[in-house]
Formats: sequence, structure tokens, C-alpha cells
Amino acid sequence: MPTTHQPDVRPGRLAAAEYAKAFADASPRLTRAQALLEAERCLYCFDAPCATACPTSIDVPSFIKRIADDNLRGAAHAILESNPLGGMCARVCPTENLCEAVCVRNTQTGNPVAIGRLQRHAVDALMESAKPQIFTRAPATGKTVAVVGAGPAGLACAHTLARLGHDVAIFDARPKAGGLNEYGLASYKTPNHFAQAEVQWLLAIGGISVRSSWKLESAAQLETLRKDFDAVFLGMGLSATPALGVPGEALNGVRDAVDFIAELRQCADLSTLPVGRRVVVIGGGMTAVDAAVQSRLLGAESVHMVYRRGPEGLSASQVEQEWAQTHGVTIAHWLAPVEMVGMTEHVSAVRFARQKLIDGKLTATGEVEVIPADMVLKAIGQQLGNPLLTDAGLALQGGRIATDAQGQTNVPGVWAGGDCRAGGLDLTVEAVEHGKQSALSIHTHLTRA
Repeated sequence: MPTTHQPDVRPGRLAAAEYAKAFADASPRLTRAQALLEAERCLYCFDAPCATACPTSIDVPSFIKRIADDNLRGAAHAILESNPLGGMCARVCPTENLCEAVCVRNTQTGNPVAIGRLQRHAVDALMESAKPQIFTRAPATGKTVAVVGAGPAGLACAHTLARLGHDVAIFDARPKAGGLNEYGLASYKTPNHFAQAEVQWLLAIGGISVRSSWKLESAAQLETLRKDFDAVFLGMGLSATPALGVPGEALNGVRDAVDFIAELRQCADLSTLPVGRRVVVIGGGMTAVDAAVQSRLLGAESVHMVYRRGPEGLSASQVEQEWAQTHGVTIAHWLAPVEMVGMTEHVSAVRFARQKLIDGKLTATGEVEVIPADMVLKAIGQQLGNPLLTDAGLALQGGRIATDAQGQTNVPGVWAGGDCRAGGLDLTVEAVEHGKQSALSIHTHLTRA
């Protein structure tokens, strides 16, 4: 059934002074006193489950003990030795599902040590110190490596290789390095341009150059990289959002959530960024939460985050879901979009079919629900969407690049990691580990006698 309201998408829904407050740091830094008290709660477990749960294997008890000893530089060294993007991961890693979930304090009392906030406390202190560089390069090897993609996987790979004495050239399609850390995360998670500060810290190791606005678009380009460099690492992430495949998807006001978030992240004045009065976000992951909450922060009056399965199917963590609800987002379940309803070539509502599980399959019940919308944001996941990879002879698995445990592909001299690699969790911290392990594998390959 069509709706009758006129589309309402415009900037400046808040008073100018309210934007800075709305997008302030979602998790303020610990003070020195707070950090010392929190660190004292750690039991410094032998065979610590928190360290095992960390994809980058940070020695959590070790760095927390150093914080308790007021040795922040030593704590940061312990973190960054395992995870060179430890500052960003401290901000965006779902610690509630990883290290903090298995913290003994959590299993005993339901109140884990705030590992993520302690990690941020130590790394931020180092990066703001007079001498933030704690690593030095090994003697030059004369070997060169091309890294495609300046996201977490590519940056971690490049930094690890540079420390080992190799020269690295990073190629990235965006104007700025950082990947999703720069373009794909909610602003309130990474305020004050932290993503770029971390990039500059990583590059300061030396031996790394960045070529921006360079996109891998042909098998010939990849072949040239293989000829010009001693090894190639592919960490380009996922660039394509699949279509919903419903009528009206091309209407004005329907867009990808990742593009909306990227535009917001690069906007110098948020009061100029248009947002709908009624926003519908389709999807159930962290991107959906980021898009929904930021729509509310921009002044949207109603925001619905709609998912086709039940609450247990949401990939967004419970903490993320509660964060969305705290900010006035309505989360609806068991609704699958079947049509974008339009008025004057602009979306005005989304028609959903109610679903239920029958013999394990999602099945429409016959009930229909219509939610008014001036803006619809699709957050239904991304895919590689790059046919050149098959043309280049790379084996794919589930639409992503197949590799061994160290990230090596079936094409000699080519490694891959991050979201473009098959079998991953699509987490920043896992992408970092992919880049690090691939770099160690590349180093072994390049220095083999």
C-alpha cells in the first residue's frame, strides 16, 4: 500500500552546537587513577584465557601488569608487538565477545576486567608521548613487496615487513589510507582523526610508501605487480554490496550503508549532511548499528533497524544492539523487504513480508508490514565483486580468495588477508592477524636460502 507523506531528507536537523556533543567519544578514556584501579582487578592468570581468545595473541596479563606498575610505555610495547593496530582495535574490537568474554572475573562474577579500555589507555599514552616510536627497522634486505589495500590487513602486513627490513609499496583505491578504519566505522568510535594518527605512526617505521587512488581493475595490473615486486599481498577488503533484488531499489533515498558511513566520516561539517526524518536500515550487523545510530545522532526522528531473522541471528553483538536501542533505534525482527514504495521517484516506505522458520527455512507467513521511510540504508553485507581475480588464476572459496593458514594463495608469490580472504570473521583484529602472519610467511619466502 502506498504511503502519502512527502519525502523529508535534509541537513541541519540539529542546532549547530549539538553535533559535536552527539558525535563525541562513545567510550571516554580512563584516567590514570581509573586505569590503575582497573588493572589491579586482573588476576594475571597463568595460561590466561583472554590471551588465547585474542586473534592477535596479545599477552593481556603482561600488558595489564605493566599498567599496574605505571609502565605505560612497556604496556604499549607488549600490545603493539602482537598487534600493530592495537590502538584502533582497542576502540572497535568486540572485546565483549572475545577476551573479556573469557576473563575469569567475568566467568566468576559477570564483571570482566575492562581489557579494551586498558589497551587504549596504554597505546594512546605512547602515541601522544614525545617518543612514540618503539620499533626500529632491521637492515635492508633489498626485497620489495606490493600491498594492495591500505586497510587493517594491508597496514599490518606492511608494518611487519618494514620492521623486517623489506621495502613496501601500498596501493589503495581511496584518497586516504586506513580502509574501513578511516571510512567504515562510526565516528563516535574513532573521534579526533585517530585512524589517520595511527596510519602515520605505522608509516613512521620507514620503508613504506603509499600510492593513493590506485585501484586493482585488471589481471594485467596484478601481473605487473608480480613482475615488479618480489611478493604481493592482497588486502583490498570487500567493495561490492549485493542488491536486495526488490522492486523500487533504484529509487532516490535508497543507498548503501557503507557509503553513508564513509560520507559521514569524511564530512567536515556534519550540519551539512542530509538525513531522512524516517530512516530504515536493513541488516543485522555492526554496519547496520553504526548507520542506524548515526542517523539518530544526525537528527532522524525515527530509525528502524530491520532484520529478516530472529534476535539470535543478529551478527551485531548484544552490546552493540543495546547501544542502538539506548539511542532510540527500534530493532525489528522476522521481516524481509519485498518492495521499496516510492513517491515522486523517491522512496517513501518499505514493504516487508513477515517471516518464520519452517523446517529450518525462512518462510513468509503472508503478513505484510509497511514502515514509512525517507531514507533506506542497505547493510546486508559486502562481497568481493572483482572478476579479475578469477581471470588472474586465483582460487576462490565462497566468493573470496582461498589461502592456506599463512595467507598464501594458489598463485606463486601472492598472499591475501582481511575481509577478501575466505573463511574469516570480518573483524578488524582478525584482519590485522592475517596481515601479520602473511608478512611473516612472505619474509620466510624472501629470505629462504
